[in-house]
Amino acid sequence: MYDAVQTGKLSGNGYFSKKCQSLFEDNFHFKKSLLTSSCTDALEMSAILCNIQPGDEVIMPSYTFVSTANAFVLRGANIIFADSENNNPNIDPALIESLITTKTKAIVPVHYAGVSCDMSSIMEIASKYNLMVVEDAAQAIDSYHIDADGNKRALGSIGHLAAFSFHETKNIISGEGGMLAINDQQFSHRAEIIWEKGTNRSSFFRGEVDKYGWVDVGSSFLPSEITAAFLWAQLEQLDNIQSKRKSIWDRYYNGLSEWALNNGVGLPVIPDYATNNAHMFYLVCPSLEYRNDVLAKLKKNDIHAVFHYQSLHKSPFYKDKHDGRDLPNSDRITDCLLRLPMYYDLSESDVDRIVEVITK
Repeated sequence: MYDAVQTGKLSGNGYFSKKCQSLFEDNFHFKKSLLTSSCTDALEMSAILCNIQPGDEVIMPSYTFVSTANAFVLRGANIIFADSENNNPNIDPALIESLITTKTKAIVPVHYAGVSCDMSSIMEIASKYNLMVVEDAAQAIDSYHIDADGNKRALGSIGHLAAFSFHETKNIISGEGGMLAINDQQFSHRAEIIWEKGTNRSSFFRGEVDKYGWVDVGSSFLPSEITAAFLWAQLEQLDNIQSKRKSIWDRYYNGLSEWALNNGVGLPVIPDYATNNAHMFYLVCPSLEYRNDVLAKLKKNDIHAVFHYQSLHKSPFYKDKHDGRDLPNSDRITDCLLRLPMYYDLSESDVDRIVEVITK
């Protein structure tokens, strides 16, 4: 951050922004990366790039953060919520095709806990119906999808567009912050314009035009160089951070497996087509009452555990707009999922104590 200040340029799209973006493109094979002030910004840019118009339909899971839906609602879209899979919170691809109509414009899979959705199936459906795919990869940095031939592709590099978060709760952080990954070349030029308040400023600084002006819709989506410098320092430690988080995740899993099996509690599922970036460790309890009991016991022992998303199809804002379908898996996860503490500085003794409190 000191170096960023010394450059004399604190506004966005400077030295550290370019370093971060180049690393993402080189290491994860995104065609183009643009840092944003938040994952929400990246999703909003995606909705503009997909040319979402009032009345268009966008398919996404109900079990997700409100930003996933808001970005498209702001463009006038109707959200068509799909249920989660039976054994994990990700969207069930077997349900998607039945939800497609002539108004469908995009599918937005959410890689919950950094674990890949079944992207092979989703991309096949999207190709069949000529739909855009926007990966909500907020939690999915350094996580991969494995196809039937054994090929690994970084999450965020598969859909046409993808949004990442560097919020303080994520694996790699900058306080607030995000990134838009662009994998379809048709969007690269326009994305820069939308990113720079609807101007062709980036083209001007590359010497491609002799002056820049207002050429499209847009907003101030880019973060400051202070934010980018903070993010760069995190990226320099990516392997170390990931190794530590995976060690914590494995310790939880090994310590809780027998107890979970004996008590009807679900632990995170990593499908054969996915890798684990250790973003989150969660329990899926047998009931709401059971979860509340576990939360109360943990709180009594000064352990901060939380539940997570609430089904968006039952939210105060959208329940009257939903088409009335039951989404039982989303509702069950809403009532039963519990997140355990998960952060880099969590020690082995901390994890062992949490496991002991739960299992006793």
